[in-house]
Amino acid sequence: MLEVKTNSVYLKKDNLKKINPTGILVLEDGSFFKGYGFGFEGITTGEVCFNTSITGYQEIITDPSYAGQIINFTFPHIGNVGTNKDDNESEKIWVRGLIFNTDITTPSNYRSIKHLDSWLKKNKIVGITGIDTRKLTNYIRDNGAPKGTLQFSKRKKYNLENLKKLNDKWSGLLGLDLASQVSCKKPYKWNSLKTWNKEQGYKKNKKKGYKIVAIDYGIKKNILRCLSDLHCKVKIVPAKTTAKKILSENPDGIFLSNGPGDPAATGKYAVPIIKELIKSKLPIFGICLGHQLLALALGAKTSKMHLGHRGANHPVKNLITKTVEITSQNHGFKVDNNSLPKNIKITHISLFDKSVEGIEIKNKPIFSVQYHPEASPGPQDSKYLFEKFINHILKEKKHAKKKRS
Repeated sequence: MLEVKTNSVYLKKDNLKKINPTGILVLEDGSFFKGYGFGFEGITTGEVCFNTSITGYQEIITDPSYAGQIINFTFPHIGNVGTNKDDNESEKIWVRGLIFNTDITTPSNYRSIKHLDSWLKKNKIVGITGIDTRKLTNYIRDNGAPKGTLQFSKRKKYNLENLKKLNDKWSGLLGLDLASQVSCKKPYKWNSLKTWNKEQGYKKNKKKGYKIVAIDYGIKKNILRCLSDLHCKVKIVPAKTTAKKILSENPDGIFLSNGPGDPAATGKYAVPIIKELIKSKLPIFGICLGHQLLALALGAKTSKMHLGHRGANHPVKNLITKTVEITSQNHGFKVDNNSLPKNIKITHISLFDKSVEGIEIKNKPIFSVQYHPEASPGPQDSKYLFEKFINHILKEKKHAKKKRS
């Protein structure tokens, strides 16, 4: 008979009948958390992580970088602003499942058009509430991000052995390329919407000064809005688009997007493309997975983190200005500090664990950051990086003009 533990107490399978939950989370070591299901009734398996943000649950849930993961929200009140049609960071929800501490809050916001529970049910996302999310967070901190299986059953029937077998069967994120799954299937042009403000909502940018090609490894919409704020005309292309095809667009700059999965796995097709783009001498800016892929293309290595960085309160030190930025982060892999070649300068580090948060090629208009300057959700401390990208473009244009004259 399978023995499992919950709340640090071992319980036999037979005792599950006494608990009578409608939702259950079973971790790879056999431990489980009982609670109440919400959203879609079903079973899902993924890597269990936690996010410490206190706002922006809709943006977090729709971030493609969460593909393959089950998110444990540490903030207890989720659902208070409902959901709306504007705040999605992608067209599809890629997250595997959700974990909340308390029941979904009744929405009270003028922008809300759908209750969070109904929205999740419509999008077939399985969730569990009523569990000790602090205990689960401590478990992840001590043991690393585990594989886990969630089940929501209104009939309250579970087979713990089978749920644990699903964990054993799933390969996990290490060695998994997810960027090709979440990437767009064909090129498209961004609709030119700028970032949201209370007075005007999402307004279109009518002035288009810079032509950007963004490689989509799982791009967030707010990145595109931030580029629109700076008068960029953005064309988004699939992850496997060749360098030749990208350069045929005659871009002023190239953007490498965020995304999910193991960068080493995605790098098998992405790195050769990025290497060719580096040779073009065009300005390049990478975020999150784009940062990791750029580092791989430059000769560095990446590795899986113990538990990753996920939240909107992560302090990062800018080694150039000696200032601290509070950042939004979402990654489970990192660039290895000691693997960077000598022509690469580390520009930012995490004040949590000293991991690499930013790099640039010396004397070239190419740079990247591990965190999310576009936020959504999170602080706006690092939006200057988009301006840095545009400044690189302006300098290169000026230099090219001088050369012609």
